[in-house]
Amino acid sequence: MSLPIHASGIEKINYYGLRVFSGLVLFFLIVPILVIMPLSFNAEPFFTFTEGMLKLEPEAYSLRWYRAILESDSWILSIKNSFIIGIFATIVAVSLGTLAAVGLSSRYMPFKGVVMGLLISPMIVPVIISATSMYFFFSKVHLAQTYIGLIMAHAVLGIPFVIITVTATLVGFDTNLYKASLSLGASPTQTFFRVTFPLVRPGIISGALFAFATSFDEVVVVLFVAGTDQRTIPREMWSGMREQLSPTILAVATLLIVMSIALLLTIEVLRRRGERIRGVVD
Repeated sequence: MSLPIHASGIEKINYYGLRVFSGLVLFFLIVPILVIMPLSFNAEPFFTFTEGMLKLEPEAYSLRWYRAILESDSWILSIKNSFIIGIFATIVAVSLGTLAAVGLSSRYMPFKGVVMGLLISPMIVPVIISATSMYFFFSKVHLAQTYIGLIMAHAVLGIPFVIITVTATLVGFDTNLYKASLSLGASPTQTFFRVTFPLVRPGIISGALFAFATSFDEVVVVLFVAGTDQRTIPREMWSGMREQLSPTILAVATLLIVMSIALLLTIEVLRRRGERIRGVVD
């Protein structure tokens, strides 16, 4: 929103002051993250900028820590596990979360507020409590330290994000389209996949990206539920910080930052596309 031509002096001060303050807050939040990226190219096994790096000498920079990732069996295993667990947890979260969101969007849904609060509680409850509860529950049903148990645990954490994004998309959904489809002879299943699903697809994809990012970043639940064979990237980073401090961690962190930026850009594109579909923006 641009500043109106007829704005008063106080309004101009507030307008530019807010932008300066927001820029400073953004700078404060982003700079610590951006510092990691050049340090991951350090040719020396240090976590600080060397004199050669400050002078921009080419020999002070290297890809040795990125090559170390490819040469490490533990890092390769953790990367595979993170993607496998994240993808399957996202599929489960999207399936259950979308069905829950569609049900919550119905005006015939009883106790909607209570059910909504229960479904998004994993997002509100401290992760340590959720992890402890999952550990005791999965231990009773013999799913602790298994891929299935870890996938289910990550899906539980991702479902609230899917519910929120899909529910937000369904707010502008025209129920007359659903009724018209049923009146023309389509079954409820056909109506969902041919009418409802295309309209809420941006919200579903956004929720899936949030669920995947949540699974990919989770470490507390992994420490409680996973076994030695289910080491993920966050757990490998945690172990590296405690046992063998290496700049390889900075290289992995840089790759995660790049992936997170790509996910955020994708979510923003989908958000704008969803707004255009609903006619919110031109």
